[in-house]
Amino acid sequence: MTALATSQASHAGDDQEASEAPRADCIADSAGGLTFDVTDPGEPGTEEVAHLLLRRRDADSAEDDVRLPLTPSGDGRLRAALPSSVELAEGRWNAYAQVAGGEPRRLMPGVNDLRSLVDRAPSGSRGHVAVRIPYATKQGNLSVRSWRRAPHAETGEVEITGTAMTVQGRVYGTALTGAAYVEAVRRDEPDLALRVDITDEGPAFSFALRYGPLAEHGAGPWDLWLRPAGESGPRVRLARLLDDVPDKKAIFTYPVVPCATAEHGTLEAGPYYTLDNDLSVRIREASGKG
Repeated sequence: MTALATSQASHAGDDQEASEAPRADCIADSAGGLTFDVTDPGEPGTEEVAHLLLRRRDADSAEDDVRLPLTPSGDGRLRAALPSSVELAEGRWNAYAQVAGGEPRRLMPGVNDLRSLVDRAPSGSRGHVAVRIPYATKQGNLSVRSWRRAPHAETGEVEITGTAMTVQGRVYGTALTGAAYVEAVRRDEPDLALRVDITDEGPAFSFALRYGPLAEHGAGPWDLWLRPAGESGPRVRLARLLDDVPDKKAIFTYPVVPCATAEHGTLEAGPYYTLDNDLSVRIREASGKG
């Protein structure tokens, strides 16, 4: 019996301290697939039915678990493949190794080869974009951050000039029409939306957003959406997903600038990425509150 089978560990979905756990090296491909190479400290030649188990954090039940066969890779490790064709709902997925008859055991991260995710530009021909980024949790365990957007509006360079920002982007899975525009929606008042004109060339687009009209409504966050077909079509959340950074909020930071208003005095404004890597604008009191 391998160490994977004899080790007992909780698998309720919460992070737990990793100790003597098997590790998994991960390789990402440009299509959105992942390969996991798991260390197996068991006896050489031992035959077991093993799986890599992905369980979505905060899931209501285990019915949505994704089980991938672990098979010998010829170098003493077990390999599992998660092709881009296998759907993985948006969220954070904890990774486990499980041998038949045993409890799932939390995996620790090994070496992540994410080079193919840098400057990734999928074709969008499938009508959606699939993104899976393996990462280490605060407790040292392996998890996978997953997005599946259909269609998707990818943000690129963001420039701050005075009290406005200019954003470059590209849409996947749909086409921009002559009626396309961006809208800023106040998060706590979803019916309050301000239209922003765009310039486009094929799937690429850009727009300039002035903070003043947002600040006139006081402190609060605004979420940014693309309307590829204008009012008659769907809204597409602006986000930055196509790279190797699972959490953008603390990595991609932008200047905050003062923005004076007649009713609310001087506020501060600036873009930021949410915990889901969506692009938003924060209007807050100049003291840093709000």
